[in-house]
Amino acid sequence: MAAIPDIVDFLLQCPPFDASDPAAVERLAESVEVEFHPAGTTIFPKGAEGIEFLRVIRAGAVEVVDDGRVLDLMGPGELFGHASVLSGLPTGFATRTAEDTLTYRIPADAASEILAQPQGLRYLTRSMLEDRHHLLYAPGSEVPRDRLREPVSATIRSEPVICAPATPIREAARRMTEAGATALIVDLEDSVGIVTDSDLRSRVVAGDLPGEAPVSAVMTAPAFTIPSDRSGNDVLMEMLDRGIRHFPVVSANGRVLGIVEDHDLLAVERSSSFFLRRAISRASSGGELVDASSKLRPTVVAMTQGGVPAEEVMSVFSVVTDALTRKVLDLTVAGAGEPPARFTWLTLGSQARREAVPSSDLDSAIVWFDGDRRDETAVRHYLGEVAIAATNLLVRCGFHPDEHRVSASDPLFVRSLSSWQKAARSFLDLPTQEKALVLVSVLVDSRVVWGDETEPLIAETFRLAPARPRLLRLLAEFALAHRPPTGFLRGLVVESTGEHRNRLDLKSGGVVPIVDIARWAGLAAGVTCASTNARLAAAEDAGILTAFDALALREAFELVCQLRLDHQVAQLERGVPPDDFLDPDELNPLTRNYLKVAFRAVASVQRHIANDLALIK
Repeated sequence: MAAIPDIVDFLLQCPPFDASDPAAVERLAESVEVEFHPAGTTIFPKGAEGIEFLRVIRAGAVEVVDDGRVLDLMGPGELFGHASVLSGLPTGFATRTAEDTLTYRIPADAASEILAQPQGLRYLTRSMLEDRHHLLYAPGSEVPRDRLREPVSATIRSEPVICAPATPIREAARRMTEAGATALIVDLEDSVGIVTDSDLRSRVVAGDLPGEAPVSAVMTAPAFTIPSDRSGNDVLMEMLDRGIRHFPVVSANGRVLGIVEDHDLLAVERSSSFFLRRAISRASSGGELVDASSKLRPTVVAMTQGGVPAEEVMSVFSVVTDALTRKVLDLTVAGAGEPPARFTWLTLGSQARREAVPSSDLDSAIVWFDGDRRDETAVRHYLGEVAIAATNLLVRCGFHPDEHRVSASDPLFVRSLSSWQKAARSFLDLPTQEKALVLVSVLVDSRVVWGDETEPLIAETFRLAPARPRLLRLLAEFALAHRPPTGFLRGLVVESTGEHRNRLDLKSGGVVPIVDIARWAGLAAGVTCASTNARLAAAEDAGILTAFDALALREAFELVCQLRLDHQVAQLERGVPPDDFLDPDELNPLTRNYLKVAFRAVASVQRHIANDLALIK
């Protein structure tokens, strides 16, 4: 067995133990057993009952398998077995080692001190729900319904068993048995009570209550009820936070529709983007990486068709693209040899904001650390070769660099940290210099995806922006230069010439005006790299934008992103390269009207900003 301090140190890095009292984790570690499972070992078969152990993967990988199909692949630090332990249900899937694997086996009773704490319950629940929010389905596979997104009423399996308070316990138990129910409702006229199997065991059998006693003697009243339109996500969180396993579900007029149980919500398929990211991380050559990346766009199609909102699809697309970029850099640097200086690869633009779509350019830059006073010529030569090789491999994986050469393959975007920071400060102090506003917009949307990120990087320099009113004013004017397309064909501006004639540019006319406003407003609030919605929220909190204007921009952004993604998914299905040019005739009249309203709302916000700027001399 590994030494207890080693176990403690590892668990304290893994959720949910990382949020727990170290002393509790030390007590837990005393009961941990270390297991070795050769590759191909089944740890839990499907349908296993009485699961009494949680397991944490120490090293290796574990597959989640259903009827021979691999649904998920878990890696070091991931916890499994907890769903069956929490629900008391048989396992829904088998777990099988994908390679030689070490696990920490933890008795459920020993883990209860941590799992029973609010932070433990919340983390476990959210981890399951978040995994379902970022589903990546195998291309061509059927996308399952996500019941946790639906109203909780959709999980009700049968009519409720309802009785009066004076009903004898024996009669109530008989009716529960006949209906196959684990709980019944007691009608109290102005509220309801609930009686569960557990109540009958603890209060009747163990409590020696006679079967002729009224059911009101064992009920819990008033029962905590759930409106029928609450989502399964919310209800599961409520159950675990309150420690309640049964909730009556009521309609808007108070009628009891049924009872939802925790296992109805816990017994759902568990899958995550880890499987695809794992395939990328295990690629050992450019060819294997190209093969793994080919699954990304079909996955976007499946997610979108499965009803996953555009914001979440864009986030997943960006997360997997990050993983792909990191692996590209790993392979490229390994082939190029030891770098002459430490360096970092930055992603820029929509990828940095985690708002990328299949048509997005993959903008990038390099920062190298010049504190060691290396030979700059040698450093630049090495980084130039790496950037070109990495960019070429990313192109093979289906991504293309920015057409305006905002790319690490361009020497302009390969600089030392001191050079980048000097440039950023000069833009702050003299924003009227040539291309300053464009470069500020580029650099503010920058995020580290590979390399040493322990040093302060260029985006952080712009946290000084709130103290630079001249820069903020120019950025606001820059944001107002892109106008939403309102006014011509059916109230929408379309391209008048060229290959996209009579088509609507959803990017330049829809996305860019909102992104530019959010970037300016976020900087005014002291926020650098962040998503558009996060910037709008920060600007609203800081009073830069009114609540009404921030809401209008968020709703318009949501609609445009969804239409943009739907359009590109349709193109991918037809085998057409995705773009941002939509024929307005493809929209139904209602959607077209919503889009016009959204564009007019953005134009209205722009007018408000312009009016405010006129007051500033």
